[in-house]
Amino acid sequence: MAARPMGSATISFGLVSVPVKLYSTSESSRRIAFNWIHAECNSRVQQRFWCPVDEQIVERDELMKGYEFAKDQYVLFSPEELKVLDAQATNSIDIAEFVPLDKVERLYLDRAYYLGPEGGGERAYRLLSATLRETGRAALGSYAARGKQYLVLVRPIEDGLVMEQLRYADEIRPFSEVPIGDGEVKKEEMKLAVQLVEQGSNDEYDPKQYTDEVYGRVMALIEQKIEGEEITAAPEPKTDTKIIDLMDALKASLSEPEKPQKKARKSAKRTASRKKTKARKSSRG
Repeated sequence: MAARPMGSATISFGLVSVPVKLYSTSESSRRIAFNWIHAECNSRVQQRFWCPVDEQIVERDELMKGYEFAKDQYVLFSPEELKVLDAQATNSIDIAEFVPLDKVERLYLDRAYYLGPEGGGERAYRLLSATLRETGRAALGSYAARGKQYLVLVRPIEDGLVMEQLRYADEIRPFSEVPIGDGEVKKEEMKLAVQLVEQGSNDEYDPKQYTDEVYGRVMALIEQKIEGEEITAAPEPKTDTKIIDLMDALKASLSEPEKPQKKARKSAKRTASRKKTKARKSSRG
């Protein structure tokens, strides 16, 4: 089923304009949601707004949005005034510069949207995607929507484009605020740690190799409950809280048997390698 667009925008760089549509990159239905239910009648309860000053329930038509400019002091805005605040939305992605893709720290990434061409913009869309792939760069710019200006990065993906919404520099807390203490890294420990990393390394990332096991377990328990069965907590696995020597832990990790999932990945990798070698030999012959 074709994806449904969430909105539209126009990428502008130089005198070139690329009309695009925005699409979600993820499936929101994966989230498991629970509702508050009145246990006596098995009905979903309604949310009500309570005024602690007048000590009464306030109906929705009596509410206004307000901004707290000082402690417990609010300036109120009518729906019309809120529309004025949001009127600056241009739905234009204005490109400011092109930067090397590997120079953008992943820490700044907030969320992402697929971009698809809108009617008449297919050629310009494909040109921008191909140019970014050719140069190894991404387009950095701004996007005004929903009363806020977003910092965005437009980069190539397959034959198309994806727009990543970035956080501003002042929205990122410095790592210097994180206490990491003191600790000496010994050469022997480093050598074993490198071996451990190499032992579990893979040259490619295949997201299909990983699944949300917690989601599957929760859904299985929900189905069990729907069928009328009781669910009980599984016994917690015993964990050894004793602090062991770091060298001993590294040596034990290196000698630990491989997990089935890792074996399967390595086997698939070897099979792919053999196929490539066989294909090269046959092409030479």
